[in-house]
Amino acid sequence: MKLYITYGTVDYLAKLAKAHIDKNLRLMANTDTGVLFHETEQKSIFKEPKTYDVLDSTGKLSNGKYAVLNNIPVSYEGRPLFEKRFSDRARLIEKEPGFSAIRVLRPSKGDTYIILTLWENEHYFTAWQKSKSFDTGSIKSSVGIPQPFSHPHYVTKYTSVEID
Repeated sequence: MKLYITYGTVDYLAKLAKAHIDKNLRLMANTDTGVLFHETEQKSIFKEPKTYDVLDSTGKLSNGKYAVLNNIPVSYEGRPLFEKRFSDRARLIEKEPGFSAIRVLRPSKGDTYIILTLWENEHYFTAWQKSKSFDTGSIKSSVGIPQPFSHPHYVTKYTSVEID
């Protein structure tokens, strides 16, 4: 399975989504930009997508209204360790109230993996960050374990955009 991501204005991405209503697309935005996700086994409909292999998947992209993308740069040598850590994860997040979906994404190009989580709303995401399952499953729980990161991670957040 692949997940393709493209960025642009909400108006442009909404038109693109309307033109491909039969595809598994999800339109979201923040104050800076729009983002359109396309999950498929086939080729992307986007002209210049960011392409990711879906390493782990739970839930449907269509369910959540609040998306959090944890962008994690991983060194080439650190990829196996990073992927193993996520394949062995406790899956506690999936039991959290308001949780909708997760995708662990490996980049086809570049070094930045994405952990995409979808929530019913921002409140549920914030509550999870204060929970024991967050402490158990997060990057900060790996103190003393070799770190595969090539530089600091960063987070981007988006809310759902309804297509007319």
